[in-house]
Amino acid sequence: MRPFPLIAAILLTGVAITPAQARTVVEASAPQDLSVTVYRDPNRNEGAMNVRWLNGFALISETRTVTLPPGESTIRFDGVAESMVAVSAIVTGLPGGTIEKNRNAEILSPASLVDGTLGNRVTITRTNPATGTEVSESAVVRTRADGGLVLQTREGYEAVRCAGIPERLTFDRVPTGLSPNPVYTVDTRSDAGGTHTVTLTYLAWGFDWSAHYIATLAEPEGRKRRLDLKAWLTVANSNGQTFENAELLAVAGKLEVQTNYRSEAQPPRGEPLRITCYPLGSTSAGIDIPPPPPPPAPPPMAMADAIVVTGMRKMEMAAAPVSMVADEMLEASEEGLGDLKLYRVPVSVDVAAQSQKQVAFLSLGNVEGHVVHRVSCQPGEFGERLADAVLRTDNTEDLGLGRALPAGGVTVFAPTAFGPLLLSEDTIEDRAVGQEVEVVLSAQTRVSAACSLKGEKIEDANLSDGKWHTLEADIANDTDETIEIEVGLGPAARWQVRKSSTKVAFQNGTQVLRQRIAAGGSKTLRWQVRYAPKAPAE
Repeated sequence: MRPFPLIAAILLTGVAITPAQARTVVEASAPQDLSVTVYRDPNRNEGAMNVRWLNGFALISETRTVTLPPGESTIRFDGVAESMVAVSAIVTGLPGGTIEKNRNAEILSPASLVDGTLGNRVTITRTNPATGTEVSESAVVRTRADGGLVLQTREGYEAVRCAGIPERLTFDRVPTGLSPNPVYTVDTRSDAGGTHTVTLTYLAWGFDWSAHYIATLAEPEGRKRRLDLKAWLTVANSNGQTFENAELLAVAGKLEVQTNYRSEAQPPRGEPLRITCYPLGSTSAGIDIPPPPPPPAPPPMAMADAIVVTGMRKMEMAAAPVSMVADEMLEASEEGLGDLKLYRVPVSVDVAAQSQKQVAFLSLGNVEGHVVHRVSCQPGEFGERLADAVLRTDNTEDLGLGRALPAGGVTVFAPTAFGPLLLSEDTIEDRAVGQEVEVVLSAQTRVSAACSLKGEKIEDANLSDGKWHTLEADIANDTDETIEIEVGLGPAARWQVRKSSTKVAFQNGTQVLRQRIAAGGSKTLRWQVRYAPKAPAE
């Protein structure tokens, strides 16, 4: 039995054997509302940012408007971050949801411009090296950009820039689908069509932020010291995109990141145009023809590149040094975010490409603390050394703080008759409200300690034999004020201490002896110690 009647019946009834209708491409508007929430590099701790290798990330949320036709369409979100993690993207506000989401892997570049014009006409302009006269003619692109560019003109086929004279290509249009900016597309369906407000939210790599504190000491008040504390929040963006008029937020605290977002983010490729010229003659005959003499230098206008597109300018911008923008009028507010802290800049700002943005987020006056001199005399640390001086306080409102302090650098100044004097530079870890805060004032002071082993020769002693050994520290205060010295004896989990000159206290897990010594005075502290590490808890 022949199948012709069945085929005819299918054609007559209009069963869907025709190709599916192509989706209409819709351009989303520019972002109308934009927020950038930056998370610190989880492995950097309080160290300084490396602006050339930022390993933090940001949550970017863009609100845009789209006008959809009835049926299926493809929405193009132009200008997303180049380090966008496409698998994290969420689009809300579409009446028909999403059918498919894609990250465009190629942006406008010399190579993509040539590839997108394959088989179409361009204009080639040649410059006479002797006269500087330009002659233009129409040509058809016959090859792709990988390995060489061949055009067809009225004279036949020729390779571009292989004749030894300056040549320039002019393209009448940009091929469909190419953009100088990274693009994210979403396929959707709307039965009725219409204009809708949608929100695109995604993670992007190549961001980071850090805090830095400026502490200015007031005049001494005995052991008490007061200072003014100002803090700056610096946000860095290594992407090639600027997020204009954005709400800027920064999240402080330690995050447990399970995914390598950098490996998930694949920046779009902007390939250069590679021009290849083959030698004259037949490759089988192997004719050896000497190269022609170099042509005269072209006039200045002919020295330009063959093709200049926005994508090339973006690549040049990426190599530019990072700039700093400071705004002293802004002060970020602090909000709770579970176990984390969020700092919100009160006004919209531009998070510029390849740059940093700096705003104030803390300004506290009259912070009260006290000065402690510290020296370590743990077993094995024998000899004379200078103590350092730290300002110690508690992060409470009673002492002038009471704010979450993100990890960052600290610069300490003291007022003098000639202006502020730099005392020290230090770092602090994240400090929640109620925790103790320490800032180094001086790494070396005029307070010294000579640590020694009593009754034994150092070279003969075995401090890990589990027996008791007597240690002592001779403290000398060569300052003109009474000081408090704190002598470190070692962690309690490793060393047992008895028969100490003063009561053993604890400071950050380390056993210490504290003693006040008058100006110009000295004191000898003595204790016994033995090695007795505690078994780890099961």
